[in-house]
Amino acid sequence: MGSTLILKVRICLKSARFFCTRELKPNLRGQQTVRGVSDQADGRGGGLRNRDIFQVREDGGGRKHSVRKLPSFPKSVFAAGTAKRTTEMLKRKTSRLSVAEEEPEPRASKKEGKLQPPDRPLSPAEWRKLKESLGNSPHFDNQMMLSLFNSGSELDVAKSLLSFVAVETGTLSYMLLLHYLCLCVRGGHSDEVFDVYKIMRGSFPSLETGASSLFIKSFSQTARWKEALSILHERKKVFTPSARNYGDVITAAVQNGDTTTAWALYDELIEKGLTPHQDTWEALFAGTKKTNEEEVMREEDQQERLQGILLHMRNNQIYPQHSVAKQIKTWFESLKGQNWTGAWTTPTPKGVCRCCGSELESIHLSAEEYRNLKDRVMADVIQGRDVFNKTTPEELERFKAFVKRKPAFDVVVDGLNVANIGRDKRMLSEMLLAVVLELECQGLNVLVLGRKHMLTPSRSWSKHNMSLIQQKAHCFFTDNMSEDDPFLLYATLHSGNHSRFVSRDLMRDHKACMPDGATRRLFFKWQRGHQMVMFGNITEGRRVRFKSIPSYDTIIQTAGDSWHIPYDDTEDRSTYEVPQRWLCISKKKQPLN
Repeated sequence: MGSTLILKVRICLKSARFFCTRELKPNLRGQQTVRGVSDQADGRGGGLRNRDIFQVREDGGGRKHSVRKLPSFPKSVFAAGTAKRTTEMLKRKTSRLSVAEEEPEPRASKKEGKLQPPDRPLSPAEWRKLKESLGNSPHFDNQMMLSLFNSGSELDVAKSLLSFVAVETGTLSYMLLLHYLCLCVRGGHSDEVFDVYKIMRGSFPSLETGASSLFIKSFSQTARWKEALSILHERKKVFTPSARNYGDVITAAVQNGDTTTAWALYDELIEKGLTPHQDTWEALFAGTKKTNEEEVMREEDQQERLQGILLHMRNNQIYPQHSVAKQIKTWFESLKGQNWTGAWTTPTPKGVCRCCGSELESIHLSAEEYRNLKDRVMADVIQGRDVFNKTTPEELERFKAFVKRKPAFDVVVDGLNVANIGRDKRMLSEMLLAVVLELECQGLNVLVLGRKHMLTPSRSWSKHNMSLIQQKAHCFFTDNMSEDDPFLLYATLHSGNHSRFVSRDLMRDHKACMPDGATRRLFFKWQRGHQMVMFGNITEGRRVRFKSIPSYDTIIQTAGDSWHIPYDDTEDRSTYEVPQRWLCISKKKQPLN
């Protein structure tokens, strides 16, 4: 049936190309459909506990801060999956507290009123009858093909629809062929994809994003993969191909032994500022079929390039997925004469690999890193363009003078944020006082940032409690309309690298203000090593507990004879969280003779 269909289409298209070309004119409906098809082609497809809130450390003035140990703490707020677990817990609490409400009226199903595709191929007469029964809509052809795609219908049904349209109208529109192409690619029908490619090339002046992405994807999976390379080069003349487009051809080149082309495309992808897909990295680590020795890179060059991928991940704080990590492990262990061995592990709370005993990089910033971050935060957050939307020049200068007069703070507390951790809004001052007393017991110099309304006695803000807070800690109260965060960041960074802050705010808006990716990653590293977040509710008679702060940096790292690679083994990780599982790759020690 396929050859008969293509013959009919060719005959029809020769006499009606001008009609097909008109279908290329943009319209809202068409643009939305093409975007969806393009997305289809480009589809991307053990906790640690720390027993110390603080370590013994020295500040810039040589003072040592020694604090007693508390019981084991829960996972860091930045541990992968924490956000999702917290959300689910809050949902469960809400459902338990909610009162039964009157059931809402049933909603009409989204599928109601949509076209119901046939479950078998239809003859032209049957298609005509079905079209008439649905009101002879001018959009029947495209809507039905889209319905066939969405319902996962057999390809023969779609072919029979194309035959009907070709006989009925003498032409096939670009959009109809695009929907049919999408169905073919999803089903892996390579021969039909080749036929559609020939038709569209002969009938339309150019291919838009959706079609070219689909052709690149499909051709890359066949012996005709080099034609995908040609389509990619053609696409580059008009706009930058996507990382998925590059990845499809890179994978095909690797699998067919053309590593020279694969790495040339990979370099091009990186130069354009695109981020490779995980399966692209997986294919590169999987290696080649050595069918053409001239095309296979020297092993030393291949090792250098693949280790370069790991360094790229490190520099951009990218974590490989578990499938990629497994391929990395396999590749290292396959290197002849190098005695690499890999194991899955988690570090100790002090940042020591449980597998090889290596010490991981510290979460604490070096003096140079700290100085660079401090300068950037001062310029982009504290003194940024919109800073006076958050405060006034007078208030900011008053705060700077206040900080300058005081000794360096060990801890800066976001007072309003901390006070609101509990459910009972009548106990805001009690919440804040409990946290201040806990920190004061540690012998720490504490700054509490608040707002002026907190000093007005009320049911929420006890005069007695606020007086105690001011006795136990330094306090600065901003205007009620001011934002706390710039003041908190300024005081913490101004106090030195030892200073930490207490807040549940994850500072995502401020991280977004950073001018470049390197500074944002540095800010995130500093934040993970300095932010204290309370765990659970604060109740009378119980100690205030904080979530653990890791002592090591969660980033790909190497010491020459070992690699430590944190990897994603969960789909629950939010962008501001870090993985908890690691791959340790180290060299086996040779026995002494």
